[in-house]
Amino acid sequence: MFWFGVERRGHCYPGRKKCLFWKQTHRTERIQFFAVKMRTLLLLLLFIYEARSHAVSMPNFVLLMADDLGIGDPGCYGNKTLRTPNIDRLARGGVSSRSTLAASPLCKPSRAAFMTGRYPIRSGMASRSQVGVFVFSASSGGLPHSEITFAKLLKNQGYSTALIGKWHLGTSCHNRTDLCHHPLSHGFDYFHGLVFTRALRLLVFLPLQVITITLLTLAVLRWLGLVQVPPCIFFCLFFLAALVLGGLLCFLHYFRPLNCFLMRNRDITQQPMSYDNLTQRLTADAAQFIQRNAKTPFLLVLAFLHMHTALFSSKDFAGKSKHGAYGDAAEEMDWSVGQILDVLDELKLANNTLVYFSSDQGAHVEEVTIKGEGHGGSNGIYKGGKANNWEGGIRVPGILRWPGVIQAGLEIDEPTSNMDIFPTVAKLAGSPLPEDRIIDGRDLMPLLQGRSHRSDHEFLFHYCNFYLNAVRWHPQNSTSIWKAFFFTPKFFPEGANGCFATHVCFCHGQYVTYHDPPLLFDISQDPRERNPLTPTSQPRFREILETMQEAAARHAETLQDVPNQLSLGNLIWKPWLQMCCSSSGLFCQCDWEKQVGRGSH
Repeated sequence: MFWFGVERRGHCYPGRKKCLFWKQTHRTERIQFFAVKMRTLLLLLLFIYEARSHAVSMPNFVLLMADDLGIGDPGCYGNKTLRTPNIDRLARGGVSSRSTLAASPLCKPSRAAFMTGRYPIRSGMASRSQVGVFVFSASSGGLPHSEITFAKLLKNQGYSTALIGKWHLGTSCHNRTDLCHHPLSHGFDYFHGLVFTRALRLLVFLPLQVITITLLTLAVLRWLGLVQVPPCIFFCLFFLAALVLGGLLCFLHYFRPLNCFLMRNRDITQQPMSYDNLTQRLTADAAQFIQRNAKTPFLLVLAFLHMHTALFSSKDFAGKSKHGAYGDAAEEMDWSVGQILDVLDELKLANNTLVYFSSDQGAHVEEVTIKGEGHGGSNGIYKGGKANNWEGGIRVPGILRWPGVIQAGLEIDEPTSNMDIFPTVAKLAGSPLPEDRIIDGRDLMPLLQGRSHRSDHEFLFHYCNFYLNAVRWHPQNSTSIWKAFFFTPKFFPEGANGCFATHVCFCHGQYVTYHDPPLLFDISQDPRERNPLTPTSQPRFREILETMQEAAARHAETLQDVPNQLSLGNLIWKPWLQMCCSSSGLFCQCDWEKQVGRGSH
C-alpha cells in the first residue's frame, strides 16, 4: 500500500516525489497567505496614518470680525487709553499687519468681499446709488447663491461651519421662507445672530435734514428779496416734513420689531432683538460650538455687532472705560475675544487653530451724538474713515495667530486685503479654488511664514460702492506704494475729517471732486495723505499714473455685468418677505432665546 504525502521526521515514505511536490506547494501557499496578510496590515496602517495626518493637517479656523473698529483703537496698534488686553495678547502670539485693507469702506460690500475673496462689484454687492446698504430686512437683495464662500469650500472638505453674530448680506429672494441669501444657504451649518442692522438716519434724519435746509434757504432768500417764493411751496415743504415725522413715529412703533430680530438657523428666536447681555449670549454660543466640535475640524466666524451704532454694553462694562459708550463697547468686545482664546487653550486646540481678527472697515468718524459725544472710533494717524477710501476708511487691524506655524510677535507692513482670507483658508483646508471665476485674494501664508517678504498684490483697486475710486500700486523691487485717486469726497464742514452734513460720504455727483490727472500719493512716505505729488515733486509722475491707469483698464476688462443686488427694486420693502415670529400682523414679538439656547446643537 502506498502512502502519498505522509511526512514523518522530515522524510516521505512511499510516493516520495509527490510528497516533495506537495511540500513545496504547501510552503508557497503559506508564504503567499502571509504576504497577503502583511500587505493588508500595511495598507490598514497606512490608511490610519493618512487619516490621522489628514486630521492634523486640517486646522481649525476662528475668524473674528469687528464692525467699524478703527485701526487706532486696539492697544497693540498704539492706543494707550482703551483697554484691549485680549486683542493685544492675540497680537503678541501671532502676526500683526499694519497694512490690512478692507475691500470696501462700507459694511455690506466689505463683508461680501471677505466671504468670497472677490471685489464686491463682481457679485453685484456694490450700489450705484447713494444708498449702499439694505434699509429693510424684507428687501430681496443679498449675496447671490451663485457666489462661493469659504464656508462652502470648507463644508465640502468635512468641516463643521458656523456664523455667530452679524450677517448683513440679505435674507430671502422671492418669499420669506426661501432664505436664498441666508448664511445656511452659503455653506454655514449653524447660524445664530442677526441678518440686519438699523438704518434710522437714512430713513428719517437725512430727508428731514434736507427739507429743513431747503426751508431755511428759501426763507432767507425770500426775506432778502432775492427770490419770490409762493406760500404754497412753504406749505408743501411743511407738509412733507410732517409726513417724515409721522413716518418717524411709525418707525419707532413698528420698524425695530420688524427689522431687528435674532435668528437661530432658520427660526426667529427674539423679536425685537434685546441688547441685554447680547455679547455674552453670542460669545457663550460660540464657545459651545467650539466645544461641540473639538474633535473635528471646524470653521467659526464670530462677527461682532460692536462697534456699529447703536452702541451697547452689559452692566459689567457700562461706564467703565475712559471713552464713553464707545470705549465700553470696545472693551466688552475685547472680553469676548478673550473668552474664545481661553476656550481654545482649555481644549488644547490653540496649536491647531488659525485665529484671525480684523474689522470690516475703518471707524465711523461722523458718529457724533446730539450732545457731542463721539460714538466713532480712532483711525490713528490716517485720514478719513468709514464710507471713504482715504486710508482711515480702509486700513484696519489685521492679526493672525497660529502657534508653531506663524512666528509670534511679527509685524508686517506689506499691503494685504481682507479678500486674502478666502484663498488662505481654502488652501490650508485642502480645498482647490473655484476655476470658473476670478479670485482677487491671495494666499497669505508665504508672507506670514517669512517665505516671502512681499505681498502678492502688485495692484489693489479701491471701490466706493460701484465706482472705482482709487488704485494702489506696490511695484516690484521698490519700497514705494503709490495711490491714485480718481475722485475724493467733499468733506463738510471745510477742514473737517469727514462728511458730517450727510453723516457718511457719498460716491458720485455733487458730493465728490473729480481729479484729472488723478491725485497721486506715495503712501510709504506720506501715510497721512497730506501732500499730493506733482510733476515737479515727482519726476516720474506721468509714468506712474499711466501705469496705474493701464492696470485699472485691464482690471475693468475682467468685470462682467451681474444683477445689481442694491438696485431700487431690491432695496424697497416687500411685505411678502417680511419675517415675523407671530401671525399677528405688524405686532411681531417673541423671546424664545433661552428655551432654544438650552437645546441648541
